[in-house]
Amino acid sequence: MARVVVVHGIGQEYLGRRSLRDPIGAALADGVEIAVAAGDIGGPAPAPDDVDVAFYGDVFRAPGTKGAQPAPRSAADLADPYEQALLEAWAAAAAPDPTKADSDPTKAPTPRTLQRAMNALLRSPFLPGPVAERFLLGVLRQVRRYFTEDAVRARAAEAIGARIGPDTTVLVGHSLGSVIAYETLCTHPEWPVRTLVTMGSPLGMPSLVFDRLRPAPAAGRGQWPGGLERWTNLADRHDVVASVKELADLFSPRPPSPLPTSHATAAGQVTHAAVGASRPVLRDVPVDNGWKVHDLLRHLTARESGAAIGEGLAAG
Repeated sequence: MARVVVVHGIGQEYLGRRSLRDPIGAALADGVEIAVAAGDIGGPAPAPDDVDVAFYGDVFRAPGTKGAQPAPRSAADLADPYEQALLEAWAAAAAPDPTKADSDPTKAPTPRTLQRAMNALLRSPFLPGPVAERFLLGVLRQVRRYFTEDAVRARAAEAIGARIGPDTTVLVGHSLGSVIAYETLCTHPEWPVRTLVTMGSPLGMPSLVFDRLRPAPAAGRGQWPGGLERWTNLADRHDVVASVKELADLFSPRPPSPLPTSHATAAGQVTHAAVGASRPVLRDVPVDNGWKVHDLLRHLTARESGAAIGEGLAAG
């Protein structure tokens, strides 16, 4: 089994594990190689067989049947409250000055305000080039389905579990994949994963994501996955999906589990003291992905990402 497993983001339903694995594996190795060359970590870069992809995109692929419910063709057609709220939240995050975003949480969305929010997103650095509006509508629907349909959530988690083996010590999650990776790690503290790397993650988005996590946050703090020793969160400053760029204040590392050592006292008694204890850490690291701010491959080739992944591989 692979030493590193990457969980892709949304909008991949027409691909598959093998079609994603080669470009993802190459980009990941490039990032580690760049970090090695910069002196951030020791080498070498992982081999192709060291990297695998947990693919869950097929969960969202619609069956080719007649009479299916038509999907919205424009933002004005959005009827689901969750999708409406997510669209407006992303549009607010994309505003040059978020304090002047064209949205009012006290007012119900209308077709006009929803279309205006969609247009703001389509003009933002988050979606460079000619991105179809219907694609973004599909993205909203996928996020909503993950958080509201237990069967979708379960199948996504199963896809990750199928790729985790005894040698897997690093888990990388991109976009919605970071949410799935986090939740699945919390469910499986027995896994050998010690390093989590999240990229373009919406984990910190209040109400729509953070407050819907499983296990649920307690007193405003997300739970720390058992067994995890280090977590690096990477985000481009223009990425609206990662609207909350820093997660360190939202997720509390568990207390360290010290290894006891014995000492004999003058009276011949044996006492135990903790040594070698190191507190798990979550680091928030900014990256510059150019004009593709949310792109997975650009995240993986970043020196900062390579350093985080290489550190996890070296630590084992």
